[in-house]
Amino acid sequence: MATMDAPRACTGIALVGFDADDTLWRSQDYFDDAQAQYERILAGYVDLDDVGQRLYAYEERNIAFFGYGAKGMALSMVEAAVDITGASISAQDIGRIVGLAKALLRHPVELLDGVREAVAAVANEYPVVLITKGDLFHQEAKVRESGLARLFRRIEIVSEKDPATYARLLEEFGVPAQRFLMVGNSLRSDIVPVLELGGWGVHVPYHRTWQHEATATLDGGAERMRTVPDIGALAAAVRELDALAAA
Repeated sequence: MATMDAPRACTGIALVGFDADDTLWRSQDYFDDAQAQYERILAGYVDLDDVGQRLYAYEERNIAFFGYGAKGMALSMVEAAVDITGASISAQDIGRIVGLAKALLRHPVELLDGVREAVAAVANEYPVVLITKGDLFHQEAKVRESGLARLFRRIEIVSEKDPATYARLLEEFGVPAQRFLMVGNSLRSDIVPVLELGGWGVHVPYHRTWQHEATATLDGGAERMRTVPDIGALAAAVRELDALAAA
C-alpha cells in the first residue's frame, strides 16, 4: 500500500475519498436479485408478504457478528430461512441459498457509466483514496478487477464507515477533516460521518439503496455537501466545494 504524500499546498480540499460499491460499480442490483430469488425459494414453504423485511432484521442484527457483504448476507439468509420455515426447509434448498451467495461473490465488476473518466479527472487535480467497507477478500477482488486501483494513493477496506473510522484514517493520512472530501452514494456511510467531523461531501445517489444505508439523518453540515445527478458532474462539484473550503 502506497504511503500518502504531503497534503496539497493550499487551504482548500487536500484529499478526496471515494466509496466503491454503487459509487464506482454496480453492487446493490446483484444483492436485490439474490434476495428476490431467496424469497421465491421460501415461497415454497410459507405464504408471507414480509419475507424481505424479516430477512433484513436478521441482517441488521448480524452485522456485529458477520460484517457487511455477501458472506454476511448468506449466513443471515440461512438463519432466517430455518426460523421462518420452522426448520422445515430442505437441505437442497439450503444449498440453493448458499449458491446465491457464491453467485454474488462471482458477479462481474461493472463500472458505472463515466466512472473511469470522473475519477481520473478528480485524481488529476487532487490526491484520491478509496475507502470501502465489506468482506476483505471480495472487496480486494473487485478493486483489482475494476482496473481503477492505480488511480488511488491508498485503498482502505474497513469494517465500518463511521466518524471514528474516518477520524482514524484521516489521522493516518495526515489530513485534517476540514480539508477532506468524501464521494459516495450512501448518506449514512459516505457523507454524514464526514460532515460530522467537519469535512465535505459529494453525494452521488444510486437508483437502488440497501435499507440499512437508506436510514440517515443529516443534522448539520448541509452547506458542506453537494448532491449531483450523476458522476459526470463530480469534478465541478469538487472544485466548488474546494473553493468554499479555501474561503
